[in-house]
Amino acid sequence: MTKSAASPESAKPAKPVITKPAITQAMIDAYDEYTHLTLDRRRFMEQLTRLAGSGAAAATIAPLLAANAAQAAIIAEDDPRVTGEDITFPGSSGEMKGYLVKPAGQSGKLGTVIVVHENRGLNPHIRDVARRIALEGFVALAPDFLSPLGGTPVDEDKARDLFPKLDPAQTAANAVAAVAFLKGYQDGNGKVGAVGFCWGGGTVNMLAVNAPDLAAGVAYYGMQPKAEDVPKIKAALLLHYAGLDTRINAGIDAFKKELGAAHVEYTVYVYEGANHAFNNDTSAARYDKQAADLAWGRTVTFLREKLA
Repeated sequence: MTKSAASPESAKPAKPVITKPAITQAMIDAYDEYTHLTLDRRRFMEQLTRLAGSGAAAATIAPLLAANAAQAAIIAEDDPRVTGEDITFPGSSGEMKGYLVKPAGQSGKLGTVIVVHENRGLNPHIRDVARRIALEGFVALAPDFLSPLGGTPVDEDKARDLFPKLDPAQTAANAVAAVAFLKGYQDGNGKVGAVGFCWGGGTVNMLAVNAPDLAAGVAYYGMQPKAEDVPKIKAALLLHYAGLDTRINAGIDAFKKELGAAHVEYTVYVYEGANHAFNNDTSAARYDKQAADLAWGRTVTFLREKLA
């Protein structure tokens, strides 16, 4: 009995099938707890390993939950349509670092917008967001609120670890100082708005309490201010929330009641099915393009109306 030779095609090994790891809501919730509440990285990875079924799977999933600094910018740093520079400006008790961007070939005075970072500091993603704001026809300033601690480190975990060390009163005063800087900026029209994300969203709400000169505030999934402080708000507010963000959303109803009682102009949008940080396109697991695009369009329209 003779054996027939295998054909060259049948002799080739089968190509491995690469499947995208399944990311569950429980994993996203664990990451949110890690980045905002009580988990340290070791405990987070232990929890993620249990949820993923193995250490190898957890190691694959963790970068998808986190922001990827290598993700390409929407508006490149050298985009000829905008001009950006690193600057310093007077803070409450010392110099603040920041990134200032405006449309190239600007003519006339423009509305100005403070762009407030997440609890990662002034990183490439927030610089990109500042360029997006400038491209919409504004002067954008992204302050580095870690300036009192030496500025934002490159390592994301080290940056996050610095935020509990910030003095909240000093942070509020530095935000107010940013309003004062932009109010007097030579290319600005004297009207100042602010947009912030996550920690930055809470900071925008806090800024609205402390800066009567703020014309408009846009808070993406930001912590609400204390009830007794809401009557101090003079700015118009646009508040974006993620439908799955139960931690932050727990304060929405009370905040709306307090804003109404204080006769503050406000609009609230809740994006059903979206997670906290849905606007951050460098986070593969949490970014929601549909929600992000809708919220961004509403944000630009609002800022144009209030800062004209």
